[in-house]
Amino acid sequence: MSRYFEEFEVGARYPTYGRTITEGDLSLFCALVGYHVPLFIDEEYAKQTRYGGRIVPSAMIMAISTGMTESLFRTTMEGLLAVDHGRFLVPVRPGDTVRTEVEVLEKKPTSNPKRGVVVFRDHLFNQRNETVYQIDKTVLILRQSAT
Repeated sequence: MSRYFEEFEVGARYPTYGRTITEGDLSLFCALVGYHVPLFIDEEYAKQTRYGGRIVPSAMIMAISTGMTESLFRTTMEGLLAVDHGRFLVPVRPGDTVRTEVEVLEKKPTSNPKRGVVVFRDHLFNQRNETVYQIDKTVLILRQSAT
């Protein structure tokens, strides 16, 4: 359910659903964007690296995490203004199940009474509850009074 600017509380956290990243997801993503990096597509090569097997590309992690959050502002987001402080903390592998929690860091009205700015921090967790990825997103959100 989309939320308006007024409905976001600083400090609140909004959980998303969980999703298992499959071998097919990884193969399709790499084919779509043209990644031919052996670490992502060649298990035998990847076994010889410090990761001990294939990992999921950072761009795919970012896309999946962002997709998980869309229900918070599907119809109330007017634009993504900035992304900051992206950090990849733990490798994600095919077979991992991830979920995102969206934390509200700050919010401020704009000079236009129809919208406000909210800064969110996305926390992506794996099935062991390890934080694997974090990013701050500054988003332009409609105000309820504008509708």
